[in-house]
Amino acid sequence: MVNACDQRVTRIPFCHDCLTHRRRRALACKVSVPCAGHCIGPNISRHCSFCYCKAQDGQQHTPSHSQTAGPQSAKPPSEKTFATCGITATTHTFDMHFPWTSSPRSRVLAKVPTGSIPRITRRTTCGATSPLTLIDVLDTLVVLGDVPGFEKAVKDVIEWVSFDVNTRPQVFETTIRVLGGLLSGHIFATDRNKPFFLPWYTGQLLKLARDLGERLLPAFSTPSGLPYARINLRHGVLRGEGTETCSAGAGSLMLEFATLSRLTGDDRFEKAAHKAFFAVWNRRSDIGLVGNTINIRSGVWTKPEVSGIGAGIDSFYEYALKWYILSGDLEFLDVWDDSYASIMRWSRAPDGFWYRPVNMVTGDTAYWTVDSLSAFWPGLQVLAGDVQNAIKLHLMYYNLWRKHSGLPEVYDTNYKVATSHQYPLRPEFIESTWYLYRATGDPFYLDVGERILFDITTRAKVPCGLTGIKDLRTNARDDRMESFALSETLKYLYLLFDEDNPLHSDDSNYVFTTEGHILTLSNNLQKPISAARRKMRKVETHQCPTYIPYRHKGTGLSLGIRSRGDADYARSLLDQSASEADESAWSPNGWCERPYVNLFAYDFILSANAKNVPEDLSPSRLKLDLVEDGFILKNVTGIKMSIVQRLDGQGYDVRKLGHYDVRAGHWVYIADESLWATSEDPFEATAEQRMLDLPMRFFTSVTDPLSEVQTGFADLLNMMQFSTNGYTALFGAELAVPPGPHVQSLRMDNQAGVPVVRDDSNTYGCLEYLDIFQDAVLVVHRGECTFLEKLVRARDAGAAGVLVISTDDVALNPTADAAELQAAGDLSDVGLVVLTPHVGKLVHDMLDATDERGGQLMLQLDPEGMSAAPVQAEVWSDKPKTNKILYINGHPLLNTRIIV
Repeated sequence: MVNACDQRVTRIPFCHDCLTHRRRRALACKVSVPCAGHCIGPNISRHCSFCYCKAQDGQQHTPSHSQTAGPQSAKPPSEKTFATCGITATTHTFDMHFPWTSSPRSRVLAKVPTGSIPRITRRTTCGATSPLTLIDVLDTLVVLGDVPGFEKAVKDVIEWVSFDVNTRPQVFETTIRVLGGLLSGHIFATDRNKPFFLPWYTGQLLKLARDLGERLLPAFSTPSGLPYARINLRHGVLRGEGTETCSAGAGSLMLEFATLSRLTGDDRFEKAAHKAFFAVWNRRSDIGLVGNTINIRSGVWTKPEVSGIGAGIDSFYEYALKWYILSGDLEFLDVWDDSYASIMRWSRAPDGFWYRPVNMVTGDTAYWTVDSLSAFWPGLQVLAGDVQNAIKLHLMYYNLWRKHSGLPEVYDTNYKVATSHQYPLRPEFIESTWYLYRATGDPFYLDVGERILFDITTRAKVPCGLTGIKDLRTNARDDRMESFALSETLKYLYLLFDEDNPLHSDDSNYVFTTEGHILTLSNNLQKPISAARRKMRKVETHQCPTYIPYRHKGTGLSLGIRSRGDADYARSLLDQSASEADESAWSPNGWCERPYVNLFAYDFILSANAKNVPEDLSPSRLKLDLVEDGFILKNVTGIKMSIVQRLDGQGYDVRKLGHYDVRAGHWVYIADESLWATSEDPFEATAEQRMLDLPMRFFTSVTDPLSEVQTGFADLLNMMQFSTNGYTALFGAELAVPPGPHVQSLRMDNQAGVPVVRDDSNTYGCLEYLDIFQDAVLVVHRGECTFLEKLVRARDAGAAGVLVISTDDVALNPTADAAELQAAGDLSDVGLVVLTPHVGKLVHDMLDATDERGGQLMLQLDPEGMSAAPVQAEVWSDKPKTNKILYINGHPLLNTRIIV
């Protein structure tokens, strides 16, 4: 057999029978095709149908934790047995890449500017480039409990690594692999309470980290704060450097850069990463999704504007949650909560299993493909407390792994085929398996780990360590091992089986970065929440629901993952047949569940008595106000409410109320008595319905053509016109009413048109006008005061109405409270119309033309084009006199309280 390092291996070095009949345990080694010898390690049997591990006592052990052993089966192995297999694979790879950790060798320092990170290396007999890989795996030695190896690795890094090289690495990859590795090594080397404390160590790794951070800082010198994707470590940003980056590359720097700032006291790094993170988040779409690729200079998303949980975006969400865990910064928890609700609302498939790329603006499915990087999502869901949804997605990736004996880079969920067959030993699926096992304790995840360990050992193990798989169909190898195979893949696999690892009992704020580096911040490095923010946040509670395993409805016994009603559905989506272990979990009274999931998040506009109302974008404090522990809603009419499903599935929480964010621990008190005035027929019209959009025509008129000296200009001016729609207010004159014998005529509805004017000294219309604008329509801008105040000022100046130019291209129908309307007086003869910014610009351009050349801009309303009423939204309760919380379509809003 040819060494895989030569890149000439094409044979499949494993038993065909092992792959085809992996769970036929009773066959015990009686196969016609033997396993290839060179892929088998010292603790792996050469002659069994599963290539199973041997325990240290010499007995052969079969691989399933969740099966009952047959008559020819040996006893089940312990987790420690598989941990031994995991450490065997790890130490095999370490020995090949870092042979001097155990014996002296000749050392050659080479500086090779290749790859995605700076390759400052010593070459081994296998051609490995080691010191930067060694940085990347410093805390892997911590996980393995190798104290001498950790100390030796730290000394090697200090002695051999320098960043003064003429190389142009990726900012993101250098940060997560090198900067993160140095910081993690420094934290463990200085922690006197851990066995990895080095008395002789004086902060050399932190000094290297700061040097690297300062070399990366110039990448952030952009108008948007988004960093360049690449930078030369010696010369900085080179002329002609690309101006595009991805959300993950720009927004996944906070853990490393902020930790560097906290450890050194230099806040430049944290400020740069913070600005870059929110430069991405603040450009999210109206439905709360961020795109994949963005221009660092203009801050504009690059086409196609696709969002999801895969490559290019993945770690942005990860760092939002993990920086909150590490630092307690609630601002990042808010980003996680809001982005998670958007992902669950738009990216999650209707069955609740797949998460597909979608258009960031519309939420429509963009592609049917998923990539291997998105397998990290179940682990992040566990960390956030959503274990049930994590189980579903993990089942998909588990069956995808079973189908290919590895995880292909890209898979088409529509045609059910892999479209990219590489497997470069990525860790994401293994990471999620570890998180789920720690959260559930279900032995199913140990079985998953066994399968992963077997496939990696038989397919990727070579004399030089491990190799990525170029094609899972043929097992063609690419003669390359990324450093994350050691810093993450083998680390998480070892942790899965090592029940006694100290990390499992560490209840601190430690997190794994996206490269698997362990970071933690002591209390003295935490920043307390400011008094102003604490006052704004008021009372908050943060807690996750307890995991409740699937229970048999007849006996009440707790069963495992394989017994879930939707486990077979997940397998069927990948066209996989049931294994023996799957069949052992079947029940004569069982069923296959076709999943149905409720929408994770809803948005709707509240109304009382089934009235059809538009959204009130600027509710006054008489309608919606703040209280000590949340908000009080005195008038529900027109208030937009966003609700999000609780992770325990017991109901929903109000997440947004009008323009306020409702956070954990806040209450929403409902004090609107009109809710109880609902008639028996909820759809009975009980109030006057206004038309919400109003067709109108703007045109210019020249009353004295002789005053214009330029021949023909009067005719040209008279041709300037356009038609559009405006949005009427729900107070003042009702403009969209056809003329009739019983309808009062309005000054603003003059069929010949009414003059349109502006007052440059009062652009917002909030001041008292110094002139009289009798029967004219005033043009003002939104802001500075309420819509009602603008109309009152215009009425007092003799105007027939007011046109308000909005700041957003959305429909806006202003409202006002009864008390405000009563104080305003008679408004029956004046009307208010809202224009979009684009229409407002056209109006100003026409006013500029008439001011320069003479003439008058006129407005004509078109009552014959009245719009249809919008979709009706309603709020009502089953038992309004007794219920303590509000219900929407049968769903309880658990953070509401009825106080009427």
